Order: sequence, then structure tokens, then C-alpha cells
Amino acid sequence: MICRNRPLLCNRNQATKMNEIILVDTDGKQTGSMEKMEAHRKGILHRAFSIFIINSQGNLLLQQRADKKYHSGGLWSNTCCSHPAPGESLIQAAHRRLNEELGFECGLREVFAFTYKSSVGAGLIEHEYDHILVGLYDGSVHPNPEEVQAWKWISLHDLSTDISAVPHLYTDWLKLIFKLRFPELTKGIECLNTPSTSDYLSTK
Repeated sequence: MICRNRPLLCNRNQATKMNEIILVDTDGKQTGSMEKMEAHRKGILHRAFSIFIINSQGNLLLQQRADKKYHSGGLWSNTCCSHPAPGESLIQAAHRRLNEELGFECGLREVFAFTYKSSVGAGLIEHEYDHILVGLYDGSVHPNPEEVQAWKWISLHDLSTDISAVPHLYTDWLKLIFKLRFPELTKGIECLNTPSTSDYLSTK
């Protein structure tokens, strides 16, 4: 009986772990963990990542978040955004979520991190130490409709123009990245063809 129940207990523990996020200080050092919705209600600083996937034509893979997401539903955003769980590395979480949301993996490189705080509706606050990751990919995309309701490739120039014209269609963090850190983002994208020890960690 005990052996038979162990997988169930393991699954419950795993689900609990994946529903928690990592709390950090202003330097990005871990200070603890907290249930995801509680952290967002309280606006507590936590670790997150935002992925920007570019194809060989230099276009960005953009996703429209599913309407039923717990915040920012229906808004357009960068390729993928999420949080690592306690005990999970940043790169492991990034590859996990990229595959869960869009059905593919590719090499990823961190180009910078920044902190922002923004009210995202429904009494929730995003207060993130956000690691920005970039990758190069030309393959097929297989979006999970539970996460993504539409997707498209778009040039950075056209996206910047559209964000300025209709900002209400885009997530707060994407707008902030384009407003405050665009030169660093483009520099990181330009370096994608340069070998780096932080590249291609999809199996680590």
C-alpha cells in the first residue's frame, strides 16, 4: 500500500513545487520561495525570464497570450515568459516552458537582467528580476492553445512601431524592455551567431 501511494505523493509534491516561485533580493540572489499567486498579490520580487526567439531573417517570434491566463490574457508578448521553480535552474525552466508553450527547443543565451514592477490587473502585481534570454530558430512552431492563442514572426522595427501606435495590445514587460533596454536586446540578438559557453544548454 505504501509503495502504491508513493507516486501519488510524489506527483502532489511536484505539483506544489511547480506552483511556487523563487524570491530574490535586488541583486538577484535567492531569499526564499512562495506560492505563485500569493507573490503576485503581494508584489514580492521574484525570479523570472523572458525569451526572445529570432529566425535567420532577423524576425522575432511573438505570441498572443491565451485569454484565460491568470493575467495579461489576450495581449501580445515576446516568445515566452515564465518563472523557474525552486530547485530548477534558469536554463532548465526556460527550455521546459518554451517546449510546453510552443513545442520546440533551441539554444538559449542570457543577455541581461532587469527589475521592473507593474500592476497587471485583477489585484496582481508583477515585480520581477527578469532574465532576458535570446535564441535562434527556424523550425516549426506547435503552440499549446492552453497557453498561446496566436503567434507570428515580426521584425523588431515593425514591432517597435506597433508598440508605440497601440501599446494597449502588448504586455507591460515587453513595452518596458523595448523602452528601457532595447539597445541591449538588439546587441544580444546580433551576437547569436557568435559561439558562447552559455549557448545550447537544452539538455543540461
